[in-house]
Amino acid sequence: MKRQKILFIDRDGTLIEEPEDEQIDSFAKLKFVPGVFKNLGFIRKKLDFKFVMVSNQDGLGTDSFPEETFWPVHNFVLQTLEGEGITFDDQLIDRHFPDDNSPMRKPGTGMLEKEYLNSDKYDLPGSFVIGDRESDAELARNIGCKSLILGRDGMSWDKIAELLFAGERIAEVSRTTKETDIYIRLNLDGTGKCDISTGLGFFDHMLEQIGKHGMMDLTIRTKGDLYVDEHHTIEDTAIALGECISKALGDKRGIERYGFCLPMDDCLCQVALDFGGRPWLVWDADFHREKIGEMPTEMFLHFFKSLSDSAKMNLNIKAEGTNEHHKIEGIFKALARALKMAVRRDIYHYELPSTKGML
Repeated sequence: MKRQKILFIDRDGTLIEEPEDEQIDSFAKLKFVPGVFKNLGFIRKKLDFKFVMVSNQDGLGTDSFPEETFWPVHNFVLQTLEGEGITFDDQLIDRHFPDDNSPMRKPGTGMLEKEYLNSDKYDLPGSFVIGDRESDAELARNIGCKSLILGRDGMSWDKIAELLFAGERIAEVSRTTKETDIYIRLNLDGTGKCDISTGLGFFDHMLEQIGKHGMMDLTIRTKGDLYVDEHHTIEDTAIALGECISKALGDKRGIERYGFCLPMDDCLCQVALDFGGRPWLVWDADFHREKIGEMPTEMFLHFFKSLSDSAKMNLNIKAEGTNEHHKIEGIFKALARALKMAVRRDIYHYELPSTKGML
């Protein structure tokens, strides 16, 4: 039997904006969170989740929060959402104050236990808590599901809809030869967090540009035979990184596919790319120093050729300028921006970007 997945959705700060006093007891305080109608309506229409509202309403029914100030606004919220095709299958509202330390109050699981936690009807590992606070993330951990927290690491309703509809684009590649041992983890929809160690300081600095300026979370661990020279470390890292990019892209549905040029001080660096499945490199960049840092300049061309081949992308690179450091750093930054543009995904036009029907 297929088990039902659930979206446990917070109300204040998630569906409607939360005022400073954290109490929405009048229509004057009511304002919907940007993007909620379009994206939650899309999720409701396209995906098979059960919608459950889970909300703390401190002191509801007491003198500090009379019910007659709550229900008119709450019912209007529900009616407005319903007009956009968004309906809730269940509503769980806790009335306790924080000082009550009630297990019913989020992040406690008391409100969910009877129906949702003690039943084999539901797929909790495949379910999500959507909220705006750490308590929502803690609730998710307490019930064994995942969380999507608005405002954390750039999370928005647009991103929530994309992740729920098309999934995460995270890939890992391990590549071990007699010359190198490499581990790479890539999140195409990250925030630019990087953790890179190749044994070559300048190479690490260049690879960090890809993650930082491409808004990708990138971990690279390379142990190479640097006692021989730098060649295998640089080449094999490029091969593994290209494989990881290709793997993370998946079937490429909805991506922009193409991507960009970038000035850096005295240099103009142009990188255009196409994830069309046909690797090809055009390289027009001359370097006159033997090395920048510990990285031989002759390996720049080799790095991008290996990357292009393993990622199955067409790369066209051109750079002009006098400062060698700026020139290659500009190329890596331009590559990052081109990648960011090309991997951008549109779930509202979720088609393969090709007239051939394949990439």
